[in-house]
Amino acid sequence: MELRHLRYFAAVAETCHFGQAAELLHVAQPALSYAIRQLEHELDVTLFNRTTRHVSLTAAGEFLRDEAARILDGVDEAQRGVRRIAAGHSGLLRLGLTGTAAFSHLPRMARILRQELPALALDIHADMLTPTQCERLGTGALDVGVLRPPAIGDEIELQTIDDEPLILAVSADHRLVAEPVISLADLRSEPFIGYSGQDSAVNDTVVRACRRAGFVPHREHAAPGTAVLLALVAAGLGVAMVPASVRALPLHGVVFRDILDGASIELALAWRRGVDNPVVDAVVTVLSAAYAPAVATLSEEDS
Repeated sequence: MELRHLRYFAAVAETCHFGQAAELLHVAQPALSYAIRQLEHELDVTLFNRTTRHVSLTAAGEFLRDEAARILDGVDEAQRGVRRIAAGHSGLLRLGLTGTAAFSHLPRMARILRQELPALALDIHADMLTPTQCERLGTGALDVGVLRPPAIGDEIELQTIDDEPLILAVSADHRLVAEPVISLADLRSEPFIGYSGQDSAVNDTVVRACRRAGFVPHREHAAPGTAVLLALVAAGLGVAMVPASVRALPLHGVVFRDILDGASIELALAWRRGVDNPVVDAVVTVLSAAYAPAVATLSEEDS
């Protein structure tokens, strides 16, 4: 049974008129009549009662009308689904994010993707440091990452979407809470709390900033993620320099302060170069366009 014959039959069943059906299908009436006879011959049934004035469905024709509608709807939906997938508008995206990006950028990203790619399903992996994201992008366990450059691995493509200043996190009873302006020199004798990852981009940025200020920070504690890091700060075990987006994760006992001469750290989309995945292409295109004004502003500020 050919789909063409089913479509021809459905048109005649809807109109109960071979001439009108032929016009709807843009085919010649004799060709339509021949196709219906072929279908009846193949099924060995009569589908239409035909007279010189009237065409009506037989009982078998009424059954096939309902089945044909269901089958053709399924075929049409399959075609639409295939086209959505081929265009990257449908499918599953495994998205990794650093701990701070999950709080500061995930809500906006999810809204953008829901609006622009409503058939896309998201599998979120949050609180992942850059090295872990790069490893999983390389193995194919992640499709797109939101991480702190530099990326590890030549196969990783990057698109900057933000450049955040580093701010200071201190306990509520720390002496620096009362200071109206804080500079890096004020932190020379402070114990630092950093991230436990060996290749943490935030750790590296903090060390470089402190060295420019004339000292090497003494890291007394390390935390596996931002939530634990802030808990250690709240306990008074040290200070921490963190991306400004951490302000979206308030914790009782922790106070944030701007640093006059602090550094900044980039946030970027990351994906594996050369991957033939329309979903990745569509997501990168949509998010890059959404963040383009912010990236342009950053470029103007740097120039």
